Amino acid sequence: MEVCVLQPIRFVHFGEELRRRRLAAGLTLTALAQQVHYSKGQLSKVERGVKTPSRQLARQCDVVLGAGGALTSLVQEPPEAEVTFVADGDEEVWLMQLPADGQGWFQPVSRRQVMVAGAVSVPAISLGGQGVWMDADSSTLIGIFRSIFDQYRRLGQTVAPGLVLPGLIANTYALQELSKEAGPRTRQGLLLLASRYAEYVGWLVQETGNEQSALWWTRRAADLAAAGDDHHLAVYGLIRQALITLYRRQAAQTIELSQRAQATDVPPRIRGLAAQREAQGHALAGDYDACMRSLDRARKLLDRDASDSEEPVIGTTNLADPAEMVSGWCLHDLGRPRVAAEIIDRQLARVPHQATRTRVRYGVRSALAHAVAGEVDHACCLTAQLLDDAVMVGSATIADLRSLARTLSRHSGNPSVRELQPGLSTAVRIATI
Repeated sequence: MEVCVLQPIRFVHFGEELRRRRLAAGLTLTALAQQVHYSKGQLSKVERGVKTPSRQLARQCDVVLGAGGALTSLVQEPPEAEVTFVADGDEEVWLMQLPADGQGWFQPVSRRQVMVAGAVSVPAISLGGQGVWMDADSSTLIGIFRSIFDQYRRLGQTVAPGLVLPGLIANTYALQELSKEAGPRTRQGLLLLASRYAEYVGWLVQETGNEQSALWWTRRAADLAAAGDDHHLAVYGLIRQALITLYRRQAAQTIELSQRAQATDVPPRIRGLAAQREAQGHALAGDYDACMRSLDRARKLLDRDASDSEEPVIGTTNLADPAEMVSGWCLHDLGRPRVAAEIIDRQLARVPHQATRTRVRYGVRSALAHAVAGEVDHACCLTAQLLDDAVMVGSATIADLRSLARTLSRHSGNPSVRELQPGLSTAVRIATI
């Protein structure tokens, strides 16, 4: 009688699998180290299980050894809590303090919270309800607020979010209050413009690192848009939510949110932006084919966007070819840093000079791609040109700055790295405050 012996479950160790595939490919440790731009000693520690591999290393080894994502799948990052929208349930009260010393604050709270805290402990200035009157269909007012909004978007590219947010929030509130006294056509225009203000507030709040407040403002934007008879911004909220999961490096959640946004009847631009975000999620997961399919879909949808609406454009206005720039972003995550750097550099040359925040975000990713590709001196040169601007715009979402610092630390003996290190460390510290 044949006896079936159950074998114990055996978990594949990354280093063991890496060594097996390296030998099968006929590569020495030195040869592989040269191709992924790691030292032989570091790679040896990874194979022996002494050093934990990064996902960046795993992706590069996947590409060099033709593993099709098998190595990347063995490196698990710690899970984070899912991002959800938090409904308040009460009418909100907007608290804002703008003292002369610049250390101001603002916070949306429920009316119940104010009542519990006590009216005396929460001094406030009433900004509405003073008998506001306006023509039933005044387009002039909308034009003024639209012009102000465009200026705020330009300003948001060059200074820290905290300097722009108070004015944006005050204008959002003003538009909402004015809509209550306006005629039907003007009311709709005011509410739609208020929704764009609120959406931009959410994006800038996310730049400060406050994810929950960013989602609150995105939900507020969708509510204002719906009140103005535009229900598309709620779908765009899924794309914004997917951006947060992307920064948290949650590939599956990013893909799921992006696919939900594409499964609705919304304008091509919103579906195109969702397809781009899905591509970034697939890149995080190491799925090259799915990523490229999503990028192709994004290009076609964005090409179909021929809107001549006078409303502010949803999403970035500073990238000449968003899908191409995102493809460079994705190729880096897919372990193809050299090609990624070439694409990003070409697209960066087309970014307006005054779009500082955009140039910093993609410039840092370009420097990271060059560093990972072994072009350390060039990466340092690019980074040095970006540090002052990175500190000025104060973005907490440029996670690539931290990845760049870690990557360059592997080359601590390089003179360019030693010279850059103090300034880079300062920029990283400020970005994570």
